[in-house]
Amino acid sequence: MNLYPLKFNPILKERLWGGTKLKDVLGKPIESDITGESWELSAVEGDVSTVANGELAGTSLQQLINDYPEELLGKSVFERFGKDFPILIKFIDAKQDLSIQLHPNDELAKKRHNSFGKTEMWYIMDADPGAELIVGFNKDVTKEEYAKSIEEDTLLDLLNYEEVKEGDTFFINTGKMHAIGAGVLLAEIQQTSDITYRVFDFNRRDKNGNMRELHTDLALDALDYTKKDDFKVKYANQKNGINNMVSCPYFNTNFMELTKDLNLELDLRDSFTIYMCVGGSATISNEFGATSIKNGETVLVPAKSKSVNISTTSAKLLEVTI
Repeated sequence: MNLYPLKFNPILKERLWGGTKLKDVLGKPIESDITGESWELSAVEGDVSTVANGELAGTSLQQLINDYPEELLGKSVFERFGKDFPILIKFIDAKQDLSIQLHPNDELAKKRHNSFGKTEMWYIMDADPGAELIVGFNKDVTKEEYAKSIEEDTLLDLLNYEEVKEGDTFFINTGKMHAIGAGVLLAEIQQTSDITYRVFDFNRRDKNGNMRELHTDLALDALDYTKKDDFKVKYANQKNGINNMVSCPYFNTNFMELTKDLNLELDLRDSFTIYMCVGGSATISNEFGATSIKNGETVLVPAKSKSVNISTTSAKLLEVTI
């Protein structure tokens, strides 16, 4: 099978806190002014991506994995994860603050939900002046202090706020309290999991007047109560090179700012490669074909590819592998 670079149809999600930047900035075909997420590459049950380009158009990502597991994923990835696609790729537009939340680790998620945990990272693509993220606590907190803050509605006083700008990158390990603030557009790379413990939602109500469900009790044993300054990612930006951002057991992410063509040998990777375009445009090709990519688009290069050529005069890319 000719496994050329694959582009997928976005899966668009309405959210209470969503806006229109996915259309206005990234050109997504949204139909609602509260669209918060574009799932670019997903094998989450009920939300499986389908190919948008070439002869495989209309084929689901899960079907491709079932038919060509090692060719698509890579032998080592297949041996580790089977036919479960291990990561989920999104663009997120927060017109309003997201709920304050955390995600359980693998062990807890497996025990409670038969799911992966949810380690994730964020790359800020666009931020209104003064826009912030919430990441972690502003001091070490005891479980009792935390429980009291929930009871007395003073949780916001314990949280750490980070003002952000384009290019800022954050690594959110499991157990860390976090929230995307209003005015932020970002790229998200995460383990395949939709397990979120929501602990505070600013007392908002949905369109039917209902408060959203909170998971206060579940969060108690999943939270990391210590203050840690381990979330802001420092990375080099050598132009026309590969700059490592995050290396963790679940994914590796590199930043590439290109002003000319780049050819990469992939023989030793034994993993699929994902390119998220976070600026400019390019053409990505392997020995089986080529596809274009522009700001806000994502391309999957199957593991079978021996090399990849990125042709551009101006592009910013996040390169993701396992």
